[in-house]
Amino acid sequence: MSREQQVSAVFVQVADSLIDDFDLIEFLEQLCAHCVTLLDVSAAGILLANEKDTMQTIAASDEATHLLELFALQHNQGPCLESYRSGTARTNIDLNSPTATSAWPAFAARARRSGLRTSHVFPLRLRNRAVGALNVFHTSLQPLSPQDASLAQALADVATIALLQQRDLDQEQAEKAQLQRALTTRILIEQAKGILAERWNTNPDTAFTTLRAYARAHQLRISDCARRIIDQSLSTNDIPHP
Repeated sequence: MSREQQVSAVFVQVADSLIDDFDLIEFLEQLCAHCVTLLDVSAAGILLANEKDTMQTIAASDEATHLLELFALQHNQGPCLESYRSGTARTNIDLNSPTATSAWPAFAARARRSGLRTSHVFPLRLRNRAVGALNVFHTSLQPLSPQDASLAQALADVATIALLQQRDLDQEQAEKAQLQRALTTRILIEQAKGILAERWNTNPDTAFTTLRAYARAHQLRISDCARRIIDQSLSTNDIPHP
């Protein structure tokens, strides 16, 4: 699929968000995957704010990035949190530079241990405030061109549009409730992913990929599959082992 076709696919998915059974988590996971291919980066992750204005990880292109974002939240530092609080983008952050990472040295050290060298971050804006942030990474000291930076912000804006379609714009509490539902769904998926990884003796990335493939093959929402795995109404033996 060409770059133009991938961009078109993203906007088609946003249009699909108008339907009642739109799966926000699935969309944001796919958006992270699109970021990796469209921007030629190594990884991507999205954080969203809950009803208490605290950030939580909601989607990532791989398990290592998901764990890195969790580390950022646990230590209350990192470029995603900075972008969320300031509402501004920041590109070409050298994670080896003490000056560039002076506000979050622990995060930078953890990112380097994960093999990452450069970070770029973009806010997810809702009206005049940010509701989250998109963070993309390179494993080398690779700058993001102005054109790719514009595309990355557009993808972040697309994620925000999908959120807007899923909430009542006139009800602030409804907005926060939608975010909370998405975050709760993320927790269910993480729990199901852990159950499958343990029972199959495999890694979380493989468990998630297999779970997602099963959900798609049976035309089910991945969140519903995760919930059924947790309450044991769906036997893990019914899901083909990876």
